[in-house]
Amino acid sequence: VNPSQTLFDVKRLLGRRFKDSTVQSDMKLLPYQVVERQGKPMISIHVDGSQKVVAPEEISAMVLTKMKETAENYLGAEVKHAVITAPAYFNDAQRQATKDA
Repeated sequence: VNPSQTLFDVKRLLGRRFKDSTVQSDMKLLPYQVVERQGKPMISIHVDGSQKVVAPEEISAMVLTKMKETAENYLGAEVKHAVITAPAYFNDAQRQATKDA
C-alpha cells in the first residue's frame, strides 16, 4: 500500500476554498498532494504512470458508485433510490458539493 496514493478524509475538502485555514491545516496531515485549481483544492494522484488532478467531488462520486455496486451485489437487485447523509457540521457549500458528487 502506498500512503501517498491512499485517499482518505476527502470530504474535508468538499465545498471549501484552497485558501481556507482548515484546508491549509488539513494539507499538513494528508500524505497525498493537494493543489490549487481555480481557487479550489484538488487532489493530485498518479494513475497508470501519469499525474492526474481530480476534484474531491469526483472522489466522492467514485466512492458512492462503489457503494452502490456493493449494495446491488449484496441485495441481488438494482438500487434505484438511496439516502445520502451529510454530517451536521457541514456548511451549505459542503452539502451542495455532496449532492453534486
